[in-house]
Amino acid sequence: SEIRKKIKKIKKATKIFTNKPYKNTISKLNFNLTNHQKKALENINKDLSSKSKMFRLLQGDVGSGKTIVSLISALNVIESGYQVAVLVPTTVLAVQHHRTFAKRLREYPFTVASLTRFQTDKEKRAILEQCERGEVDVLIGTHRILSQDVAFQSLGLVVIDEEQRFGVEHKQRLLDFRTEADVLTLTATPIPRTLHMALLGICDISALQTAPVDRRAVVTEIKPWDKRMIQEGINKELARAGQVFNVHNRVGDIEAVAAEIRGMAPDANVIVGHGQMPSRELEQVMLGFVRGDADILVSTTIIESGIDIPNANTMFIADADRFGLSDLHQLRGRVGRYKHR
Repeated sequence: SEIRKKIKKIKKATKIFTNKPYKNTISKLNFNLTNHQKKALENINKDLSSKSKMFRLLQGDVGSGKTIVSLISALNVIESGYQVAVLVPTTVLAVQHHRTFAKRLREYPFTVASLTRFQTDKEKRAILEQCERGEVDVLIGTHRILSQDVAFQSLGLVVIDEEQRFGVEHKQRLLDFRTEADVLTLTATPIPRTLHMALLGICDISALQTAPVDRRAVVTEIKPWDKRMIQEGINKELARAGQVFNVHNRVGDIEAVAAEIRGMAPDANVIVGHGQMPSRELEQVMLGFVRGDADILVSTTIIESGIDIPNANTMFIADADRFGLSDLHQLRGRVGRYKHR
């Protein structure tokens, strides 16, 4: 805390990122990066050390390791005495990112906080006050971070996960961020507007084209609904102590679907999650599945953005013809995140 205060006292109006080798950070965090991740970090490190503001698009397929690149970049920024804001499209993803950042940075004297609808008004006020005083190093949240009452003492980097999922009303605030801090945008499916800006040179682009070590290719099959096939798939996954996603995007009869799944796997713990549930209840459902307390999660598409559960290797998507290609691509990225196919 005292070191951080001294750094902030001596820093000037210009950027003072130290341009230290990012490899020092990687070795401390014990990461095994791909060549594309290393190249992206080199480019980001140069951007952070330059006098002009960074506006970089980090494009990579689902599961390609974009979050790790953003985490290493964030650590370089907060070690230089600045704060980092991480903007995500969903509350569940904010919880996931908060857990990832807090776990990876637990050996450091830095504070990671999240701002979501899971918190009480009192908790939110306390976090906002701490953030304005500079006591929060990394603030993670949904569009709530874009509110006018959210202030930072020394914002250095804004990480925007899946920018295309934010509405038009949020775009102007995102533009404001680009004038006061460095901006790193993460996306698996960039929208034409973002790609156009990259082609014009308004923003730089880094691509992650290599899957991390131990990441297996996802086998995708399109078949008519078959109870026996689903039951066999569930039994196979549970036999190797894995977990299963069952995506059913209609809340009205999702409980009936869950009851049918329970009949197929009577020994499995089946839970249900969807966006119309009370926030606290949904939080407990998602966190329980992340911890491995449940075997099968029957849910809507709330799981499609960034949920990282390496132990979940099988997914069934009902009525796949009702989804867009981007949705299916994101959903498919929730499995195959570990060495098991």
